[in-house]
Amino acid sequence: MNIENGIQNPGKWRFRFVYAIALLLFAVAGGRLFYLTVVDKEFLQNQGERRAVRTEAIPATRGMILDRRGEPLAVSTPTWTIVANPKALWKLDRHPEKNIGPEQEIKRLAEAMGVGRAWLQERFESNKNRSFMYLKRQLPPHEAEAIMAAKVVGVSKTKEYKRFYPAGEVASHVVGFTNIDDKGQEGIELAYDQALQGHEGKRRYVKDLTGNIIRGIGEEEAERPGENIELSIDLRLQYLAYRELKAAVTEHRATSASAVILDVKTGEILAMVNQPSYNPNDRSQLEYEELRNRAVIDLFEPGSTMKPFTISAALMSGQYTTESQINTAPGYLRFGRFTIRDATNYGVIDMEKLLIKSSNVGSSKIALSLPQDAIWNMDYELGIGSPVGIGFPGEASGVLPSHPKWHPSEIATLAYGYGLSVSTLQLAQAYMTLANGGYRVPVTIFKQDVPSEGKQVIPRSVAKDVIGMMEAVVQKGSGKAAKIPGYKVAGKTGTVHKVGSKGYEYDQYIALFAGVAPASNPRLAMVVMVNDPKGREYYGGEVAAPVFSRVMEGALTTLNISPDLPDGLREVRLDKKTAPYQVAQGG
Repeated sequence: MNIENGIQNPGKWRFRFVYAIALLLFAVAGGRLFYLTVVDKEFLQNQGERRAVRTEAIPATRGMILDRRGEPLAVSTPTWTIVANPKALWKLDRHPEKNIGPEQEIKRLAEAMGVGRAWLQERFESNKNRSFMYLKRQLPPHEAEAIMAAKVVGVSKTKEYKRFYPAGEVASHVVGFTNIDDKGQEGIELAYDQALQGHEGKRRYVKDLTGNIIRGIGEEEAERPGENIELSIDLRLQYLAYRELKAAVTEHRATSASAVILDVKTGEILAMVNQPSYNPNDRSQLEYEELRNRAVIDLFEPGSTMKPFTISAALMSGQYTTESQINTAPGYLRFGRFTIRDATNYGVIDMEKLLIKSSNVGSSKIALSLPQDAIWNMDYELGIGSPVGIGFPGEASGVLPSHPKWHPSEIATLAYGYGLSVSTLQLAQAYMTLANGGYRVPVTIFKQDVPSEGKQVIPRSVAKDVIGMMEAVVQKGSGKAAKIPGYKVAGKTGTVHKVGSKGYEYDQYIALFAGVAPASNPRLAMVVMVNDPKGREYYGGEVAAPVFSRVMEGALTTLNISPDLPDGLREVRLDKKTAPYQVAQGG
């Protein structure tokens, strides 16, 4: 009996031992489950979300760039981008008999995309450890849908925006362009990229192992579109200036050219064009030189176009009047080995004839008779040597040399536009100031409802006198090709020798014309610069002045600016209407 009890007790003891171990394991597992689901609940949720929940950025629409009349210069259009998860594709179980596997999926995808299978296979293999890869970007909806219809594992689409430029090459140097990621690269697109970008939104969703979206979760953060930017550019004038400048470059076989039109009263840039140009919608053949906005970047010596400001400084000094006589004989002026020459000996001439004949000797003698910093101060007040400040990338400041003590030859050359450098925009700003009664307002690339506050840098009476002399240059002098039927034009030509590696090149020129219209009440200022014309004609009056005439005539007509009244007609006001009447001779 004792023996049986000894045999039975070990069995009962083992049963109880195993039972206790099982209870203990169950308690440990239950405790661990309780810990994970209650105490460390967030850990499990985070691990699950890391494997299945994704956060996707919702791209914001980039702001539009518009001209002053609301015409679009840059707009964004929605597109679809095809992306892939190579890691998910390579984890796919292979069933050759069922035509299932990574190779079979890649083959179907290649057919849907219209690309080579070997090329696509190599891309997937080289990225097999990655969970994201671009396949095709910025596709129109119908092309994206055709690819998605293949239902390839790990392949999905995402929304993007593509930039489009309706004006093409006509406004490319002003507007610039963005890259494929919608980031500004040139022009306004680059300068004001942050304002145009907007703020992207966010959304969360659950994906399965193959990358397909199962459902959206959580609240979406809405995207905020970028700001629209309204420029001062008038697209009608931009087209007109671009067409005429391009024709001139072709006709005269010039290397490059630029032109700027400014509103005299507001300082707004109404047109700014360059040659050569490029099409921002197709940059496959783009060359670096074509990107240059030469109107604000390229510098040149302005030559004779600075003589009106030399005369302005002379009249402001009180030493000269409009009737003052300057003796230019014998037609040259020597400074040691350096000689300043006129085309011929003009003898004794007045201020108006000095401009008409474009006398270097006369300008030099005037400058040398003034305080040594008089011409420098005038140029500085006009903005020469300082950035115009329109916020454009790469804007040049120009060069206005300053010396503690000036050599007479340096003063003389500054008087007729050598020894300093300007951009086309800077020179246009100077003429705008003269046309605005000597009142300088800030130049702007943005539309202005109210003109900005400016500064009187030339007395109004002096500015009016100089405009009158410039009108004589167009009527009687080298600027005859700038005439416009029905309008009085004031301007000045310039023909400048280019600077080479060994000094001035005597067979290479820059042709210039700077002017304003209508001369009786200036509204527009314009500068045309043609670099290195290679034809028989190379003078500013032959190459640049005709461009000014054609563009300015179209601009005045487009903007409905009234023609000048013919001589002998006076303007009277009757019941708030303006009507001209004939003045009787002798009374």
